[in-house]
Amino acid sequence: MKPLVRLLAVALASLAVAAPALASKDVVFAVASTFTTTDPYDANDTLSQAMAKSFYEGLFGFDRNMKLIPVLAEGYTASPDGLVYTIKLRHGVKFQDGTDFNAEAVKVNFDRVTNPDNKLKRYGLYKIIAKTEAVDDFTVRVTLKEPFSAFINDLAHPSGVMISPAALAKWGSKDIAFHPVGTGPFKFVEWRQPDYLKVEKWDGYWKKGYPKVDSITWKPVVDNNSRAALMQTGEAQFTFPVPYELAQVLKAKPDLELVAAPSIVLRYLSMNTLQKPFDDVRVREAIAYAINKEALAKVAFSGYAVPADGVVPDAVEYSVKLGPWPYDVAKAKKLLTEAGYPNGFETELWSAYNYSTAQKVAQFLQQQLQQVGIRTRITMLEAGQRVQKVESWPDPKTAPVRLYYVGWSSSTGEADWALRPLLASESWPPVLFNTAYYRNDQVDADIKGALATTDKVEKAKLYRDAQERIWKDAPWAPLVTEELLSAHNRRLTGVYVMPDASFNFTDIDLR
Repeated sequence: MKPLVRLLAVALASLAVAAPALASKDVVFAVASTFTTTDPYDANDTLSQAMAKSFYEGLFGFDRNMKLIPVLAEGYTASPDGLVYTIKLRHGVKFQDGTDFNAEAVKVNFDRVTNPDNKLKRYGLYKIIAKTEAVDDFTVRVTLKEPFSAFINDLAHPSGVMISPAALAKWGSKDIAFHPVGTGPFKFVEWRQPDYLKVEKWDGYWKKGYPKVDSITWKPVVDNNSRAALMQTGEAQFTFPVPYELAQVLKAKPDLELVAAPSIVLRYLSMNTLQKPFDDVRVREAIAYAINKEALAKVAFSGYAVPADGVVPDAVEYSVKLGPWPYDVAKAKKLLTEAGYPNGFETELWSAYNYSTAQKVAQFLQQQLQQVGIRTRITMLEAGQRVQKVESWPDPKTAPVRLYYVGWSSSTGEADWALRPLLASESWPPVLFNTAYYRNDQVDADIKGALATTDKVEKAKLYRDAQERIWKDAPWAPLVTEELLSAHNRRLTGVYVMPDASFNFTDIDLR
């Protein structure tokens, strides 16, 4: 072989070897915190549930506007009394271990989460189920303990996924978190805590032609600057959330696109209504009046937020606009004087989070309350402290929480999940998340009545009454509904943040 020909042959051979590497589509998602689990039924955090969409799917889901859509189900019917739901399943779907997806698989999953002995964190969302029956391979009949009109929305919650019955039998209810097997577009590869979690393309996915990328590596990067740096160097192709103070930095990079998406994430300040001085509605109203929500949106969220105009965000079904609550320092001082606190008082201000935006919010709230004589000591809680000191506290009478800055995403897209877990008297910790320990018997009756009726007009009337009563009782100071900031490399398409702060990456592709 002549030297020139030999060199050309070697070059062509090198290109042939290099081509697959150049063509591979490996995506890195840089996220702000570590995952608590890969089991959505045992997760309270939206991020873990969002990540689990890599390998898990549910019977129903939501589109980008939080409208209900079928996924592994084809449709459903409900009995006139609202007690029995018959769900038709999609044909030809398999789990990643080769097990068939069928009605028996649905029964296994619902039987698992409704068994209190399994102590799954999402038990409260599904405990309404009395029994699940496989009518035939592709028909499931679910009987409820009582009428519950939000049931299908609950099934669309990110926690409501289908896990392989064979994998559950092999690994058990707890260890399945380390060996997830679902019907989703990617299969689990490894989880190196806290460094990364990796999934790779599953060729047996029921949607032909999907997924369009070879792998996703989820990389938790707590430090905001480090996370932004990964995007700027190209080491990550997608990040969420983008710290508000770094938005303009990333926006200025020509190869990156910054996206501000509307949300149903409500930020609020809850007040422990069982404890003085927060047992007095005048004190609670004073706190709500004392906070300038417009300024808060600018200072802490760089303008990527709007004052909350109700206790249920606008995009959630059956929400009612009632505000925003006015900013009126003079009114706040007058109410405190009437309540017997002309010089204010001292108290604790806890934040459910410890990242930069939450720190700014807490400092802003401290300054605002100081103007009316309320002196606060700030504590920024880590996740474990939040669970121990607030969410799992066993005795309401001794609960140490006072003022508590927190947020909530109504991930069923319906007012029930915006109200019942946070404001029904049955939802005091450790059952759910009513950290205000609020009780109003009529609000309880409205919430239960709305769940018991299938009449949408009646339902809307009951939810309106509940929201108006809550607004008047002021167990919270509603603050802002934030916009959700993400950034992606312009080569990456098909990824967006849902209004509940989870992700959709069904159409993910890397050009």
